[in-house]
Amino acid sequence: MSAGAKGPMISKDERDYVLENAYVPEHGLSLMAGLSGGTPFLLDKKFLCLENQGWVILVGYPLTGGFSQEALERVIESIRGNLRPSRLSIIAPQLPESLKESSEETGRDTYYILDIRGIKLKGSLSRILRKARAHLTVEVSHEITGEHRDLIGEFLEKAEPPERVRNLFDRLPNLLRYSDNSSLLDARDPKGRLAAFYVVDTEPGPFSTYVIGCHSKVNYVPGASDLLCYEMIDLSLRGHKEYVHLGLGVNPGIRRFKEKWGGKPALSYEMCEITFKRPSIFEIFQRKIG
Repeated sequence: MSAGAKGPMISKDERDYVLENAYVPEHGLSLMAGLSGGTPFLLDKKFLCLENQGWVILVGYPLTGGFSQEALERVIESIRGNLRPSRLSIIAPQLPESLKESSEETGRDTYYILDIRGIKLKGSLSRILRKARAHLTVEVSHEITGEHRDLIGEFLEKAEPPERVRNLFDRLPNLLRYSDNSSLLDARDPKGRLAAFYVVDTEPGPFSTYVIGCHSKVNYVPGASDLLCYEMIDLSLRGHKEYVHLGLGVNPGIRRFKEKWGGKPALSYEMCEITFKRPSIFEIFQRKIG
């Protein structure tokens, strides 16, 4: 689908092409469409985009070929000229400085990747897992329930994360309804109470994605997050994945957890959001007669 095109979801051939060449979580079509409510399309056979009522998301990691700021800038101009979005969200390895200056929100981080081929656990992790298994069982589910919402509320109150993290939690029910490739891994204690959960996406060909998760401090069970991480790896191995995308570094505590499991910093990440002024009826009329 070319820039400015409207209509059905991305074609089957395009879907296969994206998923075969995916290497960042945002190349997950069902994941992105489920979270944003947008319709995916391709630009220049390289860049995945989604559009939803004037909001365009540009995944600036080219599916093939190397990254260049010049190519990214051309795609941005194409989107602005053809789609005329009111809001544009962009992620890329590196954003032009001029773009950052005009952005309402910016961010910079690093993706962490865990190679699971031939993975061997450290002795300390094996001990943590043995203790966690004595007190927890893990179930796979596909629906956010009141228990999940209570745990999310507890986490949001204590952690006070950025607004985009809150929004991600808010959109999880829609993601799980929309995507057959996204699942909940629930860790429950002997009384069946929810101690922690992970959301995992398995759609891209070479990898699985850790989307988000949290654990309870009220119903705290040591090792709950580690047990879910192990189950995520096992799920990925059974799906013949090469690695797990652990997401962004976010903060020192999260980075330490990912590094404990063998996660390595892999790709740079920058994001920005821009809101454009909508042309007035008079300006549109002037263009038409000009």
